[in-house]
Amino acid sequence: MELEFSGEVFAWRGPAPHHFVAVPADEAAALDDARRAVTYGWGMVPVTVGLGDTAWTTSLWPKDGGYVVPLKAAVRRAEGVELGDVVTLRLTVAL
Repeated sequence: MELEFSGEVFAWRGPAPHHFVAVPADEAAALDDARRAVTYGWGMVPVTVGLGDTAWTTSLWPKDGGYVVPLKAAVRRAEGVELGDVVTLRLTVAL
């Protein structure tokens, strides 16, 4: 399964601060169908993410009935991404 969407980079300042992009509702609904086949627990969905010229593996985090994509600091640096930027992400879920 492959998805592409754009979203704004936001920060969560919890116990482990991180930057994320929310998955839009339509794409999140598609991911819900795939989640049952690929999750390894807690609703986490393993994916390969592409942003610009950078690709990495991570897991989508379930949040508020949808998902968020964590953006690694190394990826943000490599692609020049800052808090509040709108970025286009490509997700691949191996089914």
